[in-house]
Amino acid sequence: MNAMQTKIAVVTGAGSGIGRAVAVELLRTGWSVALAGRRPGTLEETAALAPEGPSIAVRTDVSRPEDVDALFAAVHDRFGRLDLLFNNAGTFGPGGVPFEELPYEAWRHVVDTNLNGAFLCAQAAYRRMKEQDPQGGRIINNGSISAHTPRPHSVAYTATKHALTGLTKSLSLDGRPYRIACGQIDIGNAATDMTERMRTGTLQASGETAVEPVMDVADVARTVRHMAELPLEANVQFATVLATAMPYVGRG
Repeated sequence: MNAMQTKIAVVTGAGSGIGRAVAVELLRTGWSVALAGRRPGTLEETAALAPEGPSIAVRTDVSRPEDVDALFAAVHDRFGRLDLLFNNAGTFGPGGVPFEELPYEAWRHVVDTNLNGAFLCAQAAYRRMKEQDPQGGRIINNGSISAHTPRPHSVAYTATKHALTGLTKSLSLDGRPYRIACGQIDIGNAATDMTERMRTGTLQASGETAVEPVMDVADVARTVRHMAELPLEANVQFATVLATAMPYVGRG
């Protein structure tokens, strides 16, 4: 992309992990990116990894409607339009807690972040994309292998990721008249801080603990960029990118 073709993206959860990798990939390949997350310091660290790319860092708790409104207002004020939302912010919640012992507060926190936050960001992006000229844009939701099948003791995370699939399908349908495309990337065992436990051993459906393979998060980032850079007449509806030998097809 040259300067005249620069596209504008919002990446939530951009301060670490998959969000950081995707933001850096976009910045290094000609995109302008609004980095959203709860910790301004980590957002600035992300921006410093790709100083050649125009970016803004906006402190955002995606579960708070006023924060989301402020994020998209800042994007409009700085860049004037929006071409892509990578709806990535999420939390696994407390690990290893049996279903019957999961506190409601923990359930609510995961739902507020993973589902309500994704809805709020998608709605704000959708409104901008519908109203801008030229009309349209793309929303990519970060699902998970857990949008297909669960791990033990993961009810809140799994329930929200299954719900994201419904959000993706509804946005795909409702966005058609306005050139708004929506797809979902379901990721398995990208090497980030969130998956560090995979390298030391994590609980399997059999009750055993096993080390699982991981993949380079940069491979995920390149996949997201491929999805993002398709013309709006084409859409990757669902993509599954995972460490080749992880227990997914055979899980359970």
